[in-house]
Amino acid sequence: MKLDIIGDIHGCYEEFKQLTEKLGYTWEQGYPQHPQGRKLAFVGDLTDRGPSSLSVIETIYLLVKNNLAYYVPGNHCDKLYRFFLGRNVKIAHGLETTVAEWEQLNKKEQQRIKGMFKDLYENAPLYHILDNQKLVIAHAGIREDYIGQYHNKVKTFVLYGDISGEVHADGSPVRRDWAKYYKGNATIVYGHTPVREVREIQRTYNIDTGVVFGGKLTALQYPELTIKSVPSSLPFIAEKFRTFENQPVVVKQSP
Repeated sequence: MKLDIIGDIHGCYEEFKQLTEKLGYTWEQGYPQHPQGRKLAFVGDLTDRGPSSLSVIETIYLLVKNNLAYYVPGNHCDKLYRFFLGRNVKIAHGLETTVAEWEQLNKKEQQRIKGMFKDLYENAPLYHILDNQKLVIAHAGIREDYIGQYHNKVKTFVLYGDISGEVHADGSPVRRDWAKYYKGNATIVYGHTPVREVREIQRTYNIDTGVVFGGKLTALQYPELTIKSVPSSLPFIAEKFRTFENQPVVVKQSP
C-alpha cells in the first residue's frame, strides 16, 4: 500500500492541486491520478476558511468514488454535514466562508454540491485502519485503546482531540497532548491542530501545517514516511499555530 496522506486543506484548492502535482499526480481527468498507482488519503477538514471549499469537495468526492483515495471527516466536515441536514448550527469559525460560497450557486448546483458532500460524509468511516492494522488515519488522532471502537467518546476524541472541557482565554478548547503518551504499534496520522512543522512523536504524525493560516499544505508519504509540502498563498497568522515543549519534528524531507 502506497499512500500520500494530505493534511487539513480548509478550502485551499490551489495549494492542494500544487501539492498533488509535486507528488507526481496528473489532472488529465479533472482530478489527481498517479501514474504508479499511488492513492491519496485525507485527514478531514476539507472546507472552511479558505477560498475554494466547493472545488475541494467535488474533487475529493470524485477521488473517493473512483476508489483513488481514502477520506475521514474532521470536525469542520461534521459541522458542514449538520448544516446541510438543516440542523441549527452556528455559522461561524470558518463555516461562514463555505456557506457564502454555496449560497452563490443556483439551486440546482446547490443541490448537486450538497448531495456530493452528504454522500462523501455518510460513506466515510470515523477513522481508517489500513495496511493490516499498521496505519490509522484519524482527524484529530486516536488513543491506542480506542482503535477498533466507535462509541460517542471515540467520535468526540477523533473529531476534536483529547479535550479537557476547559477553554483558553481566547475561547479555544484546552487539548491534552495525547500523542506524547501513545504506545501503540500502529502509525497514527492526523491533523486538526496546526503546527509549523510536521510533529513526529511515538509513531504519530500531525500533518496539519496550517495552510489556511499562511503555513503550508503537507503530505506524508506512506510507507516511506517522508514529507512533501507547498507554501500557502495566504497571510501568516502566528497565533494559530500550536507549539509543544521539546517538540520533535520530522527530518525526512524529500525534495
